[in-house]
Amino acid sequence: MRIAMVGTGYVGLVSGVCFADFGHSVVCVDKDADKIETLRGGGVPIYEPGLKDLIAKNMRGGRLSFTTDLSEAMDGADAVFIAVGTPMRRGDGYADLSYVYDAAKEIAAQIKGYTVVITKSTVPVGTGDKVEEIIRKANPDAKFDVVSNPEFLREGAAINDFKRPDRVVVGTESDPAKAVMRELYRPLYLNETPIMFTTRRTSELTKYAANAFLAMKITFINEMADLCEAVGGNVQEVARGIGLDKRIGPKFLHAGPGYGGSCFPKDTLAVIRTGEEHNVPLRLINTTADVNEARKRAMADKIIKACGGSVDGKTIAVLGLSFKPNTDDMRDSPAITIIHRLQDKGAIIRATDPEAMEEAKAHFDGISYFDTAYDCAQGAEALVIVTEWDQFRALDFTRLKAVMKTPKLIDLRNVYRAGDPRLAGFDYESVGRG
Repeated sequence: MRIAMVGTGYVGLVSGVCFADFGHSVVCVDKDADKIETLRGGGVPIYEPGLKDLIAKNMRGGRLSFTTDLSEAMDGADAVFIAVGTPMRRGDGYADLSYVYDAAKEIAAQIKGYTVVITKSTVPVGTGDKVEEIIRKANPDAKFDVVSNPEFLREGAAINDFKRPDRVVVGTESDPAKAVMRELYRPLYLNETPIMFTTRRTSELTKYAANAFLAMKITFINEMADLCEAVGGNVQEVARGIGLDKRIGPKFLHAGPGYGGSCFPKDTLAVIRTGEEHNVPLRLINTTADVNEARKRAMADKIIKACGGSVDGKTIAVLGLSFKPNTDDMRDSPAITIIHRLQDKGAIIRATDPEAMEEAKAHFDGISYFDTAYDCAQGAEALVIVTEWDQFRALDFTRLKAVMKTPKLIDLRNVYRAGDPRLAGFDYESVGRG
């Protein structure tokens, strides 16, 4: 099938490339001419393991191309995906749908034969209705259906998530649209992937419900970690004990400094606002968002406490800046809140991250950046693990101790067994292991 992918951000680029790898003909379109030129030249504007090689493979195979011209992208297309950004609006937390609606207007002008218009962007309930209204008003003679098809991609594992998903959710009641969607995802039938057809509004809400639930799960185990510290328990063993219950499951039960990224913070606030609009208070989700923000501040205070109650004038080495490993995404990263709070208290920050240091420069002033953990730790009075990159999982404690002013390790991701750094002479703090 021929696919037009509107938007080459994280979701649009990964989805377009993976559809091309399924054998479809995909044209990705974006208004950012520099980004399109980068992609045509074999560059990748985001870091995602395996993505660069997959782009090159499918461009060589003639299945994938990039353009700034929507009419070129939609020429003969059976399906056009809207995969533009839906950031939080400043001040109120609502999803900014202006990019989605602008895309709908431009798509309307290019529809010639029957076309399935698919919303891949994360959008509030009812957005598909508005997209349909916009297209019908702009092009009354157009033959089309609007479908909701939310993404469930984890940054750092997006290609595998797309090709081996737990499920595909499709929101449409149109039989012709269903036929197109089945053909688009036909390769997944070989893996017996469940493809769930439902109404458009249910599909839109499913995405928000999934992210809100996962955010609550993370926040729950973080609160259990605090309780473990107070009573002398071990949160990792608690997590294993409850995660072996098939009704709960082990995923997203890793205590740490709070969630961040492009989805959970934005989507929890958006669904809260949707509830307010419809006079349905979502108390659990509201509390989750509040507790998560407090969590990030509390982790900075934990570092300060571990440093004797003050970091004024002290050098703190921070390992990890992205919100999670295997991405350069800094959006709502716990590192931002933690570092700013430490700086406010007078700390001197040295930092390293395998991929996010360039991105970090837009968030911080007065930070020194280093290529390795050992260079970063030079002269530091405390070393803090904020993001659990693989590069930080097997540090040479003898080497670290030799370069640090004070051998103090604050492990906010519980990367290490407590005995290992302590045997090497470190003052070691972790999360939820009282």
